Amino acid sequence: MSPPRAALAAALTLLLSPLPAPAAAAPAHPEPWAVCDNQPALHPEPPDAAVVVDPAVDADLHAKTSAHPPGTTFWLAPGTHTLGQDEFGQVMPKDGNTYLGAPGAVLDGQGINRFAFTRQARDVTLRGLTIQGFAAPKDQGVVNHDSGDGWVIEHNTIQRNDGAALMAGDRQQVRGNCLRDNGQYGMNAYQRGDGITGLVVAGNEITGNNTGDWETREPGCGCTGGIKFWAVDGADIRGNWVHHNHGPGLWADTNNNDFLIEGNLIEDNEAEAVFYEISYNLVLRDNVIRRNTWAMGRRFAERGDDFPVGTVYVSESGGEPRVPARTDRIEIHDNLFEDNWSGITLWENADRFCNSPANTSSGYCTRLVEEVAACARPGIETPPLDDDCRWKTQRVDVRGNTFRIDPAAMGCADRSCGRMAVLANYGTYPDWSPYHGFGVAGAITFGQDNHWSRNTYAGPWSFVAHDVARALDAAQWQAAPYHQDTCSSFTPDSPAC
Repeated sequence: MSPPRAALAAALTLLLSPLPAPAAAAPAHPEPWAVCDNQPALHPEPPDAAVVVDPAVDADLHAKTSAHPPGTTFWLAPGTHTLGQDEFGQVMPKDGNTYLGAPGAVLDGQGINRFAFTRQARDVTLRGLTIQGFAAPKDQGVVNHDSGDGWVIEHNTIQRNDGAALMAGDRQQVRGNCLRDNGQYGMNAYQRGDGITGLVVAGNEITGNNTGDWETREPGCGCTGGIKFWAVDGADIRGNWVHHNHGPGLWADTNNNDFLIEGNLIEDNEAEAVFYEISYNLVLRDNVIRRNTWAMGRRFAERGDDFPVGTVYVSESGGEPRVPARTDRIEIHDNLFEDNWSGITLWENADRFCNSPANTSSGYCTRLVEEVAACARPGIETPPLDDDCRWKTQRVDVRGNTFRIDPAAMGCADRSCGRMAVLANYGTYPDWSPYHGFGVAGAITFGQDNHWSRNTYAGPWSFVAHDVARALDAAQWQAAPYHQDTCSSFTPDSPAC
């Protein structure tokens, strides 16, 4: 296989090549994936027929957007542009509008305005801007606040805002941006209705987000990370540098499908590098994933919680041939994992299913059942609903990866780190659930086609299977009844298949 770092650089070169050539040479990047503080100077002069926006005139951008027809190009001159003293001061683009920032053009919310670009205009382009200081509320975004379709957002720096730097719409392209130090997310990919399709996130630097520390303010909110995806059907996430976020790096939560996460550098995030939750059909390949999940792993260890925290956490998610995608599996292959708190955890909560009070995505059903109310007695007790009402961790292939760990590097001396796991809990809730007992644990471990193979390990790894009480060494993990990690190497002199 190609080295992941080489794949990352190649992906960036490929993905960014169609963008307009800068008028002046961009600063040399210290690394091929560094975007923040290294944006190219794309538009030093206004294009022909562009409307010039004057930073000396407060709310000039709002006024000129309102006065001109759809499809107009606006050029923001160097300087700090503002949108007035009203919290709802904002720009409302029209279909096909383009907004170009000259080098040094800043759109500043002054801590007063909630949103920068709103409404549901289609096919809007934003390029070369710095957008900062907006006060979006929790779960709302500053750019494309209303999730308009077909937006192209590239080579912008969107930083130090409350809420999310941006929202996503159908067919949105997010390329070459710095999404830095925002209060909640770098991006919140959620759209009411049928959800988002055809999302591209390529060549961005996504760092330092969740400065508001929302999981501390609202424990269990599930509302933090570099990017949060919800009901996205088709996403290419390639060549990004996702690092130092105060929570997960990439979190796909609830009925996402058909994700390609490829050629990214994901490092130093406090929680999971990749969290794939009650979702379907994923390819995770050729990524460098390192030093993630330390803060979260330590919290679990300090409170005596023996759950095997995973740096890639697959929770009630799996391959499903009945949900169309480029794969009908979850494929995790040819990645480099280095000094993360742990490796990959495949988990299924026996008490979490459509119509269960334990389902934190309340009101949502699986992609296989249309009505939540259908998942109730007596129908849920027999096929097909006894299968289709569950989000299943199934058809997962973990192959050809390299896993390296040095527990001393992260101050882990009690074997709570360096684990790989496939497990479920003992089902107890609600009282009408047909999934009581260890039936789900047996299924995820032995009956749902989840396999590790041809991986390379370095360091003191251990394994958990079926439930948290079953801790295994490598030999037990490979032996009956588990038969995991066939043709894998655990020592330098391990025989190859």
